[in-house]
This record gives sequence, structure tokens and C-alpha cells, in this order.
Amino acid sequence: MTFLKRRSALAVLGAVAAVTMAGTAMAQTVTLRLHQMLPAQATIPAKALVPWAQKVEAESGGRIKVQQFNAMQLGGTPPQLFDQARDGVVDLTWTVLGYTPGRFNKTEVFELPFMSGSAESSSKAIQEYVEMFAADEFKDVKLIAVHTHGPGLFHTKTPVTGLESLRGMKVRGGSRIISNMLTKLGATPVGMPVPAVTDALSKGTIDGTTIPWEVTPSLKVTELVKNHTTFAGKQGLYTQTFAFSMNKASYDKLPPDLKKVIDNNSGIAAAAMFGKAMDDGDKAGRAIAEKASNNIVALELAETQRWRRTAATVETDWINEMKGKGIDGAKLVSEARALIDKHSK
Repeated sequence: MTFLKRRSALAVLGAVAAVTMAGTAMAQTVTLRLHQMLPAQATIPAKALVPWAQKVEAESGGRIKVQQFNAMQLGGTPPQLFDQARDGVVDLTWTVLGYTPGRFNKTEVFELPFMSGSAESSSKAIQEYVEMFAADEFKDVKLIAVHTHGPGLFHTKTPVTGLESLRGMKVRGGSRIISNMLTKLGATPVGMPVPAVTDALSKGTIDGTTIPWEVTPSLKVTELVKNHTTFAGKQGLYTQTFAFSMNKASYDKLPPDLKKVIDNNSGIAAAAMFGKAMDDGDKAGRAIAEKASNNIVALELAETQRWRRTAATVETDWINEMKGKGIDGAKLVSEARALIDKHSK
């Protein structure tokens, strides 16, 4: 073989090897570890995180695998979940934003009393809101989606039939805004993450809890208490906000086509999917309470208006507090309500 032929043959072999190596790199699979606080059968793990993971795996041609760890299996506490994603302890986390008070100031507006109703419409609203007004609060992660739950209500050992019957009752609050609201309404707030509710009710640490219907089955709440109080109108007493977040480095090291798969499953469509899972979970949770013949108190409009007037000072407190931080809270309240209205139509 002449020198030129040999060199040509080596060049061809080199090109083939390069293509083969590139193809191998492109075909490599990535396993993302997802960590969250609730039991596997709870609404979000079963009806949102699993379908999301399956969709991502399918659209990546099986090159992205999502390994889900439930009920804090990988250690830590629910308030540490956001930082676990930020710091790369895991690749993905889902958590309640209110568990880290003072951190997500602008996003907190959605927790204000009687702010929102349907989880699907409110979740689309909060996603758009964060993208417009609070993206800086999530700059340390690749944000997949933010969302809310549906109308918040009471689940109590003795019935809450009006403001007076709530007074002095020890009630679990899931965030500082909700705890402030409970104080204004006359209850004694007891702050704790939602996984602690079952034990607290069993031991009598609390007399009741504020949670949406959807999480009651996995926490066995309808077995531990027999009274549930709802409110007139489309808006619930309160809501909580959630974030599904990805470690930035985990996202950045993905090849462009896999980044696109993550991007295609982020944003308002993902927020709506999580919200719809919450709405569907509310129907299922309420049906369980009805089947158990639990006492469901539906406060009439006039009584609900009393609660609205009493709780209104929570919004005033929040606006004044935000002013002290250099944030126009009144504007954010107005923007949040406008977006909820937009997505509720």
C-alpha cells in the first residue's frame, strides 16, 4: 500500500471512529434523581411526578431516566428540598415554598386569603406571574414549574361552623402567611410540614389542620377527624405554592436535544398538569369523606364574608412588609389577581 493510500485509509478509519464515538455519546442515558416529601400514593407523586417522568423518558427515547425517591428517602427535611436541588444533592425536587419563610417573598402573594380557587387555573397564573415578576427568586435552579393546590379548607376534630367556633383551636398552618391568617381568625397556629400532620392529629398536638382535600387520603385525615369546613364562592380560604426544580449543573450538562426535552416539559403546560392533578385529587379526597359520612360544613355567603373581612388584614400586613423590603406588594397583589382572573376564564 502506498503512503498516500495508507494515509487515506487511516483518515477514513478516524472519521468512522469519530462518528461512532459521537453516536455513543449521543446515545448515553442520564439518570435524574427526584426527591420529594410525600408517600408514593399521594396525588402529586402518583398523578403528576410519575406522569411527568414517563413523558420525559418517552420523549427522550429512553435516554433520560427519572428515579423517584418519596417520603424524604434520601434524607433531610422538607424545608431543605429546594436547596437539595440547588446544591446538587439530587437532580430534581418538588416542595412547598412556604416551608422556607422570607425566601420567596414575591411568590408568596398567592398564599393570601381568598386569593385563588381552581388549582389548574391558579397554577397557570402563578407560572406566568413568576416568569414576569419573580424569576429572580428561582435564579439558582432550573425551574420546571410552580403551581398551587386547590381551595384550602379546615379539617377538624370539632366542627368549625363560624368564626367563634375556631377561637382557641390549635390548627396546623403550612406557612407563615397561613399562620398569620389563623391568628387573625382567632385560632392558635401550629406550624409544621404536611407529612407531620398525621402524627400531630393522632397525638392531639393539633385540633385540626389546613390542607386541601387532595392530600387527606395519604395522610389518613378523614379517619382522624370527622369535620371539614368549606367556604362559599370560587376562592378557597387560602392556598399554598409549590416548586418543581432541577439542579442547574444537571441541566447544563445535558446535550442540546435532551435539554429541549426538559424545556418542552417545563413552564405553563407543566404547571397546568400539576394543578389539574390537584383539582382531580380534591374531588377524590372529598368523595372519601362523603363515603365515610363525615360532617362537611359549607359556610354560607354571609358567614364567608365575615371571614373575608377578618382575614383581609393579612393582605395589608403583607403589603406593608413588602414595602419595607422595597417591593411593591400592592402592585403584585393586583397582578396576581389579574392573572388568576385571566386563566380562570
